Amino acid sequence: MLAPSEHHEPAELQDRLRAAPAITAELLSDFIGETCRRLPYEGRGEKAERIERLIESAAWTDAALALIDLELPQWRLRRIAYDDGEWHCALSRQRELPEWLEQSIEARHADLPLAILCAFVDIQRINAPVSRSSVPIVPHGKNALYEPVLSDNFA
Repeated sequence: MLAPSEHHEPAELQDRLRAAPAITAELLSDFIGETCRRLPYEGRGEKAERIERLIESAAWTDAALALIDLELPQWRLRRIAYDDGEWHCALSRQRELPEWLEQSIEARHADLPLAILCAFVDIQRINAPVSRSSVPIVPHGKNALYEPVLSDNFA
């Protein structure tokens, strides 16, 4: 059930999570297969077994929080709030800092576990490695408004 599958774009997964009315075992299993990198290598470790037990017992919120603990160890739950029919979830690297100093990742959904998983996907999207060359790229085109000016004072 927790085997990794082919990886999809985070935006596609985010859309699937937002469109789902509630979490299901199948959706969570797909989520784990597409996003989790540590869980398959954890094997029969204590954390992996705990996540499996939580999924089997339909403890969706606890399973989502356990996935964050395993896959994103630097991130912690900062705030959960229910407002106007939606759960708002904020994850942060440093909970102790005031909110105005720490940039947290926030997500919302009508279902609490899905709000947590949407924040999880947002974090993975911003932490995704960007492929860069070792040599910086210099723009080749000239700006039509650019004119070199001699600014030396020869007096």
